[in-house]
Formats: sequence, C-alpha cells, structure tokens
Amino acid sequence: MTEPAVAVIGVTKLFPIPFQWRSIVAVRDLNLQVSAGQIYGLLGPNGSGKSTTLKIILGLVSPTQGRSEIFGRDSSLVASREAVGFLPESPYFYKYLTGAETLRFYGKLCGLRGAKLRSRIDELLELVGLTSARNRRLGGYSKGMLQRIGLAQALIQEPKLVVLDEPTAGVDPAGAREIRDLILDLKRRGITVLLSSHLLGQVQEICDRVGILADGALVREGALDDLLAIENQTDLVLEDASPELVGEIETLAAKSGARVIERGRSRTSLERIFLEATEKPKKEIADE
Repeated sequence: MTEPAVAVIGVTKLFPIPFQWRSIVAVRDLNLQVSAGQIYGLLGPNGSGKSTTLKIILGLVSPTQGRSEIFGRDSSLVASREAVGFLPESPYFYKYLTGAETLRFYGKLCGLRGAKLRSRIDELLELVGLTSARNRRLGGYSKGMLQRIGLAQALIQEPKLVVLDEPTAGVDPAGAREIRDLILDLKRRGITVLLSSHLLGQVQEICDRVGILADGALVREGALDDLLAIENQTDLVLEDASPELVGEIETLAAKSGARVIERGRSRTSLERIFLEATEKPKKEIADE
C-alpha cells in the first residue's frame, strides 16, 4: 500500500479564551488522508478550521489531541518538513528585493548554493512566468505576481508536497487562471498539492479529492466526481438536435419509466466569458 502524503488522525484543537474558563474548538476529531500525486482541496467558510488544519499538518501548531503525518513522519518533527513547500494566505516578502533576489534568499535558507541555485532560480522564474520581471523589485509587483513569486519560493527546494492557503485570494480572474494552471503543472510533475479555499468554482476545476469543513468538523469528503454526481440523474448533451429528435427522446424516456426534468441550452460560465473578452483584445494588440 502506497504511503499517503498527508495523514491526519483524530485531531482536535482547542484554543483557550484568556481569563475565561472555556475554549474555542477550532478543529474537532478530524481524520483525513491525502494520497501522493493528488490535488486535494480543503474547503469551508471563513472560520471553519481550514488554516488551523494546515498549520497542524505543517507542525506550526500542536494539536490538543491526535496527530498528523507527512509521508509517514510525525508533523512535529522538523525533518518531516524537508519535503514540504508552503505558501500562506498573506505571505510577507521584502519589497526592496527583486524577484531573483527573493528566490536566492529562500534558496540559501534551504541550503542551495552556487550554480545549482542559479539554475533553480532561472527554472522557477520561467515556470511561474516572471523571467521578464526577475530584476524588478517586489514593491512594484501586482498581487498576482506576488502570489506567483510566493509559489516559486515554495518550490525552491523541490518539495514532494506543496501546501497552499487560499492561493488565489485577491487575484483577478486572469491571474487566478495562471495560478491554477501552475498548480495543475505541479501535479503533472508528480508533486502532491494540498490547498485550502472557499472559492468552490476554482477548486472544482483542479482538485481530485475534496474535504469540506464546517465548525471544525469534516462534514463531507471524497473524490470530486463522486461528490458532484447525482445518483438518479444522467446528463445528455446534444448538438444540432431538431425539435422532432428531442421529442422522440422524451417519448422514449417516458415509455421506459424515466422522466425528463429539465431542458435548455448548454450554458458557459461568467468567468469564461470574462477571460475570452479580455484575452481577445490582448491578442489583437499583439497582432498589430
């Protein structure tokens, strides 16, 4: 049996309230596993315990009960974090450093030096699309560019697991699309991704498996396709179908005991319309 990338076993976390004889339950009896090579989405509204769970997995917060493991190592051990890259929800960077200098700083913290570090910086800047901005100070980066340089620093030591807390928070739709494409590229490279988000549409596009937290408890968990499927309904999408053909299908369905409960034109999404509308002018300008 393949060892899971992340295992959370019976974890409960209480935060005592100062000067009061009671505590806040941030996470309650949580059990979950993230298989190696998957993109796992941890969902939930604000205050549901997502960030606390990630901090427990990373060993930044100690659980009140239970334990968590990263590739079989207890999260409380520093050695467990050698194979982990982390991008917090609101990362802080030194704004006076350039993109390349920022990656050099984090690379040296991870023990990289010389030609290997220079090569890694070039590789990551190309991966996140910031090669042209490598010598620009971070104070001049947009929110989306800061998130991408944050993702690059999380990858500097070639981790096997990347943990992302709200990776597209505050980023416009085009920037969010670029970050999602980067996350999918990480999966293609064999890297496990654990991300938290409350943006369901984004998670639906990239995650293999999701867990939904509410009030610190895991209320739903499973493969995304299984959670989205409606057991007693089947979608049938037709192109260039005449009204007569549709009528025949409905008649045949009625004869077999099935019932057509909805008819209508296929719909796209507002996000797709926005991206198509904003990308087209860019292409036209480039062609001029």
